[in-house]
Amino acid sequence: MTNFFKQTLASLVGTLLGLIIFAGVGTTGLLLLLFAAASSKETGPVVKDQSVVVFDLAMNITDREPSASEELQNRISGVEVERMTLRSVLDSLEKARLDPRIVAVYLDGTRAGGASTLGYASLKEIRKALEEFRKSGKKVIAYSMDWSEKEYYLSSVADTVALNPLGAMEINGLSSQPMFLAGALQKYGIGVQVVRVGKFKGAVEQYVLDKLSPENREQTQQLLNDVWSEWRTTVGNSRKINPQNLQAIADNQALLEATAAKTNGLVDQVVYNDQIVADLKKITGSDDKTNTFKQISLSKYAESSGKNRSRQKNSPNQIAIVYAEGDIVDGKGEDGQVGGDRFAKIFNKIRQDKNIKAVVLRINSPGGSASAAEVMQREVRLTREIKPVVVSMGDVAASGGYWIASDSNRIFAEPNTITGSIGVFGILFNGQKLANDNGITWDVVKTANYADTQTIARPKSPQELAIYQRSVNRIYNLFINKVAQGRKLPEQKVAEIAQGRVWSGVAAKQIGLVDEIGGLDAAIEYAAKAGKLDKDWQLKEYPKESTFEERFFGQAVEEISTALGIEKIASQSKNPLTTELQKLEQEIAIFQRMNDPQGIYARLPFNLNID
Repeated sequence: MTNFFKQTLASLVGTLLGLIIFAGVGTTGLLLLLFAAASSKETGPVVKDQSVVVFDLAMNITDREPSASEELQNRISGVEVERMTLRSVLDSLEKARLDPRIVAVYLDGTRAGGASTLGYASLKEIRKALEEFRKSGKKVIAYSMDWSEKEYYLSSVADTVALNPLGAMEINGLSSQPMFLAGALQKYGIGVQVVRVGKFKGAVEQYVLDKLSPENREQTQQLLNDVWSEWRTTVGNSRKINPQNLQAIADNQALLEATAAKTNGLVDQVVYNDQIVADLKKITGSDDKTNTFKQISLSKYAESSGKNRSRQKNSPNQIAIVYAEGDIVDGKGEDGQVGGDRFAKIFNKIRQDKNIKAVVLRINSPGGSASAAEVMQREVRLTREIKPVVVSMGDVAASGGYWIASDSNRIFAEPNTITGSIGVFGILFNGQKLANDNGITWDVVKTANYADTQTIARPKSPQELAIYQRSVNRIYNLFINKVAQGRKLPEQKVAEIAQGRVWSGVAAKQIGLVDEIGGLDAAIEYAAKAGKLDKDWQLKEYPKESTFEERFFGQAVEEISTALGIEKIASQSKNPLTTELQKLEQEIAIFQRMNDPQGIYARLPFNLNID
């Protein structure tokens, strides 16, 4: 027994000594790493003369910075996709335009799944930045094995568009194929009752129908027509191809082999990757003996020093950019969501900050909780009474997303932004048949007629549905009133263009829901003028970016991942079955985010994907 205690004590002492030594080494190492990180941050990546900025089209581009938890989760899993914010992409391309060390931008489309993660409005903004880059006399070169319509929409701006001889190009028009769950819900005994306002409010159709209603088909068709028309005009202007010829290609060929793509003027070269590399080596003056050309990735270049727009970095005058990206939910919300309470606090803080002279609200949201949208809209209105609030609409700013935009000083959207959808709905599920078929029943004791109205044990009675309908009507009328006041439009006109209908940005401008066609930069420029600022100002982004400690820890994890041989994995192209399963997963995920306390939602019709 004595030996046991001695051995145990010795083990404990040894463990403690080991921890102390480890802590000492760890602290020293941490300090050295911190010093190294700080030093590297000061110097930044080295940019050689005559370099090419490589823009990997497989990169994930979002409006907001990833949170520390998102970065950590991705790195620990070993599946990390290169990621940048749209703002950083635009700034980096502008910096490259002014940088004498940069001679060209290379749009690398060789990895699958690229620009398809972005909507057409975001692609439009990047395209404009590339056009400005070209105007400086520098080259833009694009190359891929297969050009999808989205990637080609962006890459058609290039001086030279090239395609692999074995490759192909998809020019077959746009489509939207929503998934309907009504049959499955009925098969498994799940009852669905809906309350809604607006003949175009298709956000509930997938739960009660097996195909698009005539009204929903009409609005979806018009939206696709607008986006497709802008695609043909933009691509046609860059490639000097008549839009009618592009329509003929889509109607009659759809998928073009490399030689056919060149014959039709869609690409300039049909070459292998090594031939493109050889051309880039000539542009950069690289040694023929080297394997590649002088280059730096866009994400690395973003970290480099250099002239980056004509604005002060340490000015007391600030323009706040608030990124509202994701579904609008009640409460604080999680990563990738727009939590009403969290964003209300952000605007409250901005309103009280005397250094902030103007606000740009960047919206990329299909909507969601009506209650959360109202909480945010109230704070936007209060902020507008003190300082200008300008809205920049991204790929989508619909329903609840439009709700929070309606009371701003000015609304900017791209021609292909999805917006509008002024309407509300509620979904009432019950599991009576599912339960009964499996031997489960309920009984109830209550003190008033409607005491059990929240139950899922049975369908709602006509009287109960009438109560819900009154609530939905009230929220809808409130929505109409807010849009009428904010946009200075007659309520009757708003009622006519509302009805839950979805509009493109160009159509929304024609009917008064949008003020100007333009992207994030245009909105920032307008905010600077509205805030009476010249060049002495800087941007301040919300929600708050990761702290230094969070970024350092993320960098440490990245270094460890590299040391362990964990490679970054690009997004892979999915087969059709996987794509449909992902659609189902997305539809189910909507339920998980539906947390409005009143059960009433202002959201885009289904997950509107344009392919």
